[in-house]
Amino acid sequence: MLKIEHLSFQYSRRSLPVLRDVSLELPAGQIGMLLGKNGAGKTTLFKIILGLLTPSEGRIELDGEDILSMPLRERARRIAYVPQHIHFGELSVYDSILMGRVSYFGLKAGTADHNAVEEIIREMGMEEFADRNAEHLSGGEKQKIAIARAMAQNPKLLVLDEPTGNLDISNEDLIITEAKALAEKKKISIISSMHDLNQALYMGDHFYFLKDGKIRCSGKEDIITEELIKEVYGIDSRIIAYENKKIILGGKHYV
Repeated sequence: MLKIEHLSFQYSRRSLPVLRDVSLELPAGQIGMLLGKNGAGKTTLFKIILGLLTPSEGRIELDGEDILSMPLRERARRIAYVPQHIHFGELSVYDSILMGRVSYFGLKAGTADHNAVEEIIREMGMEEFADRNAEHLSGGEKQKIAIARAMAQNPKLLVLDEPTGNLDISNEDLIITEAKALAEKKKISIISSMHDLNQALYMGDHFYFLKDGKIRCSGKEDIITEELIKEVYGIDSRIIAYENKKIILGGKHYV
């Protein structure tokens, strides 16, 4: 479980806080969606979780352990990150995934590292392009490789930054389906940012709405109302039910 308690952050003593008393919980095997307009504090929160920034106050626990006090190498084994923009250079798909094992092997990969990569490739159905240059594949395939590379770390928490931001509809569905399967099968926590609220509803189990550095509302999908969308995003919307699922209608200005 990911547990964040009373987290605050500001870039300098003279600047306004970017995060203010943020608390949230995300159980293992579940997907949490971090939602809000640009500038709400989502990226800053991710950077703190990843160890790139140090909070002024607060605590972050992963399965009961304080990750803020962990050495970065140890944190890299527990927490994996998939950025929105992905580049692999001239590495093959296999070698790109193997890079996810660096925190374990250091200079040279061993048998256990190769076995881990081969297992992930089989589980995610990537055998047919494992030897291809990762940089030459489609956007959806690259995102899938990045997730496979993250899973090679054997993490307890996976952080996804806009995982469907640059993908077409079929690849969006592929990545969301892959993330949901990983959370269920591997029992890891996944926290993701996303601008499209309908995609967030499809992908997420828990929802955390950030505004002005604070969690305005959090919970299951029943918290998502037209009033909350108006408060957080400043737009009018309409929520309808179709086959027992919520669909949000309105402007696409969720960013």
